[in-house]
Formats: sequence, structure tokens, C-alpha cells
Amino acid sequence: MALTVTPLTPTFGARISGFELRADASPALTDEISDLWHQYKLLVFPGQDTAQETDLVGFSGAFGELEIHVREEFLSPDNPELLYVSNIIRDGRPIGILSTNEVGWHYDQIYLERPAVGSLLQAVQIPPADGATSFADMVTAYARLPAATRAKIDGRSAVQSYENFNAAYSVPTSDKQKQRTPDREHPLVRTHPYTGERALYICPGMTTRIVGMDQAESDALLEELFEWTVRDEFVYSHQWSLGDCVMWDNAATMHRREPFDPKYERLMKRTTILPTADRAVPFFAPDGAPAERRSA
Repeated sequence: MALTVTPLTPTFGARISGFELRADASPALTDEISDLWHQYKLLVFPGQDTAQETDLVGFSGAFGELEIHVREEFLSPDNPELLYVSNIIRDGRPIGILSTNEVGWHYDQIYLERPAVGSLLQAVQIPPADGATSFADMVTAYARLPAATRAKIDGRSAVQSYENFNAAYSVPTSDKQKQRTPDREHPLVRTHPYTGERALYICPGMTTRIVGMDQAESDALLEELFEWTVRDEFVYSHQWSLGDCVMWDNAATMHRREPFDPKYERLMKRTTILPTADRAVPFFAPDGAPAERRSA
């Protein structure tokens, strides 16, 4: 069956029909999905079967190596490539991360030297309302910035902090986990490792400072940029249905989750796709320079 592609917004996101999430998807199908993923930055596969974790893991693995998340206490006991995002309590402890509160705007793993290039998130158990996930198109947000602002930020770096995110939205990491996730500097504007497009590479949840500016100047500019990136014209909000699987480009979009009523249980399962080694470290290619692939 041929895929049916329905755009979700004028600039990014598409709903993909005629698709079945399977570990044994053909190379031709995964190549087609890969092209759509880079074109639209966000793909929604509605109503997928949630029975077999191996289908989500196997399909995700066709797009790159899958990360074993640093929060090992929230991984699937059978498939450690899967991170559980949940408020469910079993045997006196949460099985997943991020509970029921709001989770503010962030890029997955922007705090790592080699951040994830993509994620797939599947709705396995959902509340009857609330808990929507919103995505911001950071490529278009950058392209529509005033030229003077782009000139001010091109080539600069910013500090990304996982601890900042955990303090605001999650639970503390262990000392061992802290050692694996120190603060990291990345380009404030990154060149996409596969498409060559430029995107703002900052997020309120983890970006704490622009390198080379005093804190007051940095705070003012970051606040201006944060407000710009979440304008309605750049944002798509996904209202989850059971079985929905959303695949996003983590070099081109950031996301957030709305809170939901804690009397309802919610379970989401996520894989995290790593870039190949030659495209792993975020970089900025100046005007006229080739969008070269950089490794550590």
C-alpha cells in the first residue's frame, strides 16, 4: 500500500497513512520514510499496534544506532533502547520519567557532545484529555528572524545544561549520571547534518547562557529568541490518540508537553536515534562554506 502524506502545517509536519510499524520494514520503505522525515521534520503515524516493543525498537534502528538513555532506572526491562515516559507507579516506584507536570520546551540530549538526531515516541496508555505534545519548527524560526538578529547570533555558542532541565521538570540525577552529563557548549545556530539547513539550537529548558556575553545581555537575547521560536506560526500541537507514533527531527525541532490529570495513568515509549559518527557533533557552516559533516 502506498503511503498517503498529509501536511500538518504550512512549514513542517505530516501525517502518514497507509503505514504499519514493524521491525521488518523493507529498506525501500525506510528510505522513503527517511526522506519524508528530513523533508517534514515531524511525522505522525496514527493508530499503530502497541503490543510488541520489538517493532518500535526494530523500526527505529533502521534510521541509526539507538541510544541507551542515561536514566537507566526508566528503561524497558526487556528492551533497554526504550525509555518509558510515565506517571505509573509499580512496586512503590515510578516506571517512567517526567510524571504528570508540564515539561517545558527542550531539545532531546542537547546537553551531550553528540546529541540525538531523532526520536520516536509512541502512545501506549493515555488519559482521556490533556497531555498534548507541541513541536516548534526551528528551521523556519531561524529563517524568519530579522537579518540583524541572525547576524548577532550566527557563529556564537551557548551553554546547555541537563541539570537545569531536571531542576525545573524532572527528578535529580545520580552522581554517576551527573558525571556523564556535564554542561556542554554547542552552536546557537546549527547546520543540519543531513539537509544542510540552519536551525536555532537553543531551548528554554536547557540553554542557560550565550558564550562571550555577560549574563544580563545573554538573558535578554535568549528571552527574545525563546519568545520568537514559540510563535503560533512555528508550532504544531499533537493531541494524542492510542497507538500514535510520532517521529521528529531532533536537529530541527524542539518540543514540550502539557500537564495532565494525575488520576489518570499515561505510558509513552521512546526510542532515541543517534547520528553517524561523521555527522555527530553540532556545527555551524558560515555563508559560502560547505555544510561539511563533523565528528569529534
